[in-house]
Amino acid sequence: MKSSNDRIPLPRAGPSILRLSGRCRRRATIVAVLAALFCPASFGAATLTDNVNLPSLGDSDRQSLSPLTERKLGETIMRDIRRNPDYLDDAPTLEYMNDFGNQLLAARPEARGEASFDYFFFVVRDPMLNAFALPGGFIAAHSALLLAAQSESELASVISHEIGHVAQRHIARMLGQQKQDMLIPLAGVILAVLAARANPDASAALVVGSEGVALQRQLNFSRDAEREADRVGLQILRDAGFETAGMVAFFGRMQTASSGYSEGIPAYLRSHPLTTERIADIQARTRDLRYRQHADTLDFQLIRARVRVLQDDTSQGWRDASVIYAAQLLQKTRTQTVAGKYGLSLVAYRRGDYAKARGLLQEARTALHSGAPRDGGESSVLDYLGIDLLLASGKTDDAVTLANTARNRFPLSRGLARRYADTLLAAGRTDDAIAYLRDQIQLYRQESELQEQLAKAYSAKGKLVLQHLALAEAYALGGSLPAAMDQLRIARAAPDASFYDQALVDARERDFEARWREELADSKRSK
Repeated sequence: MKSSNDRIPLPRAGPSILRLSGRCRRRATIVAVLAALFCPASFGAATLTDNVNLPSLGDSDRQSLSPLTERKLGETIMRDIRRNPDYLDDAPTLEYMNDFGNQLLAARPEARGEASFDYFFFVVRDPMLNAFALPGGFIAAHSALLLAAQSESELASVISHEIGHVAQRHIARMLGQQKQDMLIPLAGVILAVLAARANPDASAALVVGSEGVALQRQLNFSRDAEREADRVGLQILRDAGFETAGMVAFFGRMQTASSGYSEGIPAYLRSHPLTTERIADIQARTRDLRYRQHADTLDFQLIRARVRVLQDDTSQGWRDASVIYAAQLLQKTRTQTVAGKYGLSLVAYRRGDYAKARGLLQEARTALHSGAPRDGGESSVLDYLGIDLLLASGKTDDAVTLANTARNRFPLSRGLARRYADTLLAAGRTDDAIAYLRDQIQLYRQESELQEQLAKAYSAKGKLVLQHLALAEAYALGGSLPAAMDQLRIARAAPDASFYDQALVDARERDFEARWREELADSKRSK
């Protein structure tokens, strides 16, 4: 597995899902818009009811994709999204988003919906304020949205809204009713939106032949679905202990911001039509709720500081971010001081000034430990940067020590567990890394990153057959069975392959081929 620096490509900020190319762009864009917008009348009645008078949108059992099919569709789309450079494959960010999302789900377990999906929360690099849900429980926030949220309650209001879409299975019911042939005309209209950014005439030409009238009709249903997701999200927000007023404040700000970049885009393609009616409905429902104050966590501010750099990792981006970090220091609160020092340290690290970065990071730790402890007085986000700085400075033994301390301090952090393996490899302790990774794989069999790291360790030892076997497992876990079978063929031809290795390759090849035939059959049936 690559280090965190190698794993995160950081191009200039720009539209993420809307900037994908080829099949990846078409599939991810189409379903993201489906998830956020086109919700027809066959949606089911709310499964979360708490005297909120949710609208009845139809029979939930009729004309719906099965939960298994919905999950497979979501996983297929996620494979494409994960390969795109605008997917933030950043361990601290993913860790925070999933801890945060699961906190919302834990407050109201029935919010997992009738399918009981294992949710996955992630961030994509995009300068537009938005979020979207994919089939099967995959929920994304744009990086700009994370930066625009002024509190965790505001962020929670958006994520809870997207959970509402998934819990009510809006996407599955729409796709089930349309039998997926809706994707064909929808593709033409979405491509028109892409073209409209640069060439309005090309946009008009692309709209010809698509089902614009039918999509406009779908918008009427999507407004009901948006209101339903609002009300489900409000329940989650309240039960999780967040400020319900955050939903009104943030949605109102999103409505104001959207007017600046949605001119010229057809109204029926705005992913979340924020109407005054929706906001008034939320205001009415929150008016009689008792106010409760929610204290933001330190990690919320640290992750926002981190995403600010990841969104635009250029010289100009560093300068712009540094101005914001300096303004945070002027507020002279402990949380803002720690976040500002951390952000400046991250900028110095990206610039290659490791000595300055270490000094600023130490200042952040000092500020954190001053006064009464908060959030345990520690943050894994600081440890991630500390490990990266030690590795970049060539202090590999110190990096191993810090990574080991950090993973024991935060035993639930899978990212830090994997970073410990990275430091062992960087320190040349290959045998220790192999033993550690093999133990980890026995405990966490679904983590493809562990197999990638193990392949790297075997490569360092010159064990070619084991290297390609591990890569085959990594590709298989990532859903790329053809690539996995290619790795098995390479493993079979490796000069160090023993009779036992050949037998293992044969067994895994039969398994992968059977799974591949099953996937092809499923694909054929769905068509």
